[in-house]
Formats: sequence, structure tokens, C-alpha cells
Amino acid sequence: MKGCELGAHLERIELSFAIPCYNEEANVRAMYEAVTAEARQHADSYEIIFIDNDSSDATRGILREICAADPCVRAIFNNRNYGQMRSPTYAIYQAEGEAVIGLCCDFQDPPALIGEMVRQWRAGAQIVLGQRRTERSTFRLRVARAVGYGLLARFGDYPVIPGVTGFGLYAREVVDMLASWHEPEPFLRGMAVESGFRLSIIPFDRPQRAAGETKNNILTLLDFAISGLAGSAKALLRAPLTLSVFVGLLTLLLLIGTAVSSFIAGPTAILAMLTMQFGIFAVLLLFLGLLGEQVRQISERTRNVPLVTECERLNFPPHRRYPAKRTAVIAPRRDET
Repeated sequence: MKGCELGAHLERIELSFAIPCYNEEANVRAMYEAVTAEARQHADSYEIIFIDNDSSDATRGILREICAADPCVRAIFNNRNYGQMRSPTYAIYQAEGEAVIGLCCDFQDPPALIGEMVRQWRAGAQIVLGQRRTERSTFRLRVARAVGYGLLARFGDYPVIPGVTGFGLYAREVVDMLASWHEPEPFLRGMAVESGFRLSIIPFDRPQRAAGETKNNILTLLDFAISGLAGSAKALLRAPLTLSVFVGLLTLLLLIGTAVSSFIAGPTAILAMLTMQFGIFAVLLLFLGLLGEQVRQISERTRNVPLVTECERLNFPPHRRYPAKRTAVIAPRRDET
């Protein structure tokens, strides 16, 4: 029988589903039903993990009802909203399946693609990513996304695939490796490419949301782009060093010009002052670049902050009663007891 038994340690969980949600009371039950139908069709055994980013609506109450009725469903309740990068990735790290599928709760990541993802994984792909061919959003959001992807493509340490979000399947070996990196702001779509595992792409047309409204706006997309750049574009920290070289060369040319001008027409105070200012600017950029490089190296060695802090988890079996490494737990809030 496909599924799971609460409290029993399965020898093998084939598929795990990691579903982040925030104020998705209109979608969470429908998403559970859709994913369950796909899981029963395509997996020998499975688990569904919902992670709630401190919803203020009825999302948590609905998840409690679902967990009480179905032992295959597990829930993690965060003590606050940890954003679009940390919470979804954390749920993937908590899964035990041989493959983990991450998808959002608002149906913009269609569960109907699960079967094709599983097929390509069984055929040898270690990462299978969904790629949106179309975007249904306002002009401002499209511009914000274009700017964000442009910056990542220009300055990122590795290629960023346009139209790819966190929606995809990740084999067990991929999840374990990415978790070992201890990224404080995990840019999963970039990390997946950087890891070098066998990757497959499934293009799809983005469907309309089943209900509710998108939580993204220009500010959240800007925050996401900045976090992605900080985590996947370490070369930016070296930009001042490169710029200092060009400013230094310009300073040298100005110095030569000042000397020639002084020899021909006498001392030129303005040109001399300009040369001095550029020289000071070049020195400042040099030290700023060296400082940035030191910050980069420090960040590589000190990534040890929990991605989220849990206040409760539901339906996890005894051998997973306590969260894995890089997890913090606090007592439930009074309004949740």
C-alpha cells in the first residue's frame, strides 16, 4: 500500500514533497489533495511536508486538520516569516525521500508535472527543474524580474537559468550536498546549477493561481535579487579591486599629463588637484576591495546560522522527533496551544 504509517520508520521513502506556504488558506487543502493524487500514482512511498511561514490566516488550522487525518502529511510551523529562500529550502533539507520535490502552495507550480519529473529522475537525472515559459504579472513586476535576472546573469558566479524557480526535483545526493554547504541565504536554483549534478529542464506555461493573491511585490523581488547576488555573486566583492586598477591607470595618465603640462606651461593647480583626488580614490578602492575579499573568505568559513526557528512540528515519526542540524526550536506561542 502506498503511503506511510505515522510513528513507523519506513525502510524507504521514495518521494518527499516540500511545500512552503504563507497565508494560503484558500489553496492549502486543494494542494494537499492534488499532490496526494500525484504521489499515489507515481511513488511507491511518500511524505508531504508543509512548512508555514507564520501565516496570519487559517492556514495552520487547516494543516492541523490535514495532519490529524493523514499520517503521510507533516507540518513545520516557523516562529516568524523567514522569506522565500530560507523556509522552502529548510523544508527540503528536512525531507528523507530518495528524491525531494519542492513546489509552492499557490498552484503556480503545477502538480501535474510531478509525473514527468519522476520519470526523468528514474531515467538518470539528478535534478529536474521546471522552467516557466510565460509570466502572468504586472509590467512593474516583469521589469523587476528582468532586472534581477539580468544582474544575476551578469555578475553571478555560475549560470542562472531564466524562468527557473525552486520548483523541481532534487535527488537525495543533491539534497545532502547542498545541505552540507550551510548557506545562510540559500539561493537554491543557483546552488543546484553550481553543484554540477546531471540536470534536466521541463518547460511549462505558468498557470493562473487557483485562489488568493501573489505575495510578491517590487520590494520582495528586490530583496530576493539582493540575497541571490550576495549568495551567488561573490565576484562583486572583488569589483572594487578591479575598479581600483582602472582608476590607478587613470591617475597615472593624469600624473603624466600634469608633469608634461607643468614642463610646457608651468604648474597647473587644477590638474594637480584632480590627479591627487583620483589617486586617493584609487587607494580607497584598493583597501575596500581587500576588505571585501576578507569578508568573502570569512563568510565561507562561518556559515552556521539556522535557516529557520521552529515553534512546532506535526506528524514527524519518532526517529525524526528532533530537528536536524542547523535547526532551532522554541516553545509554541500561547495562541497556538
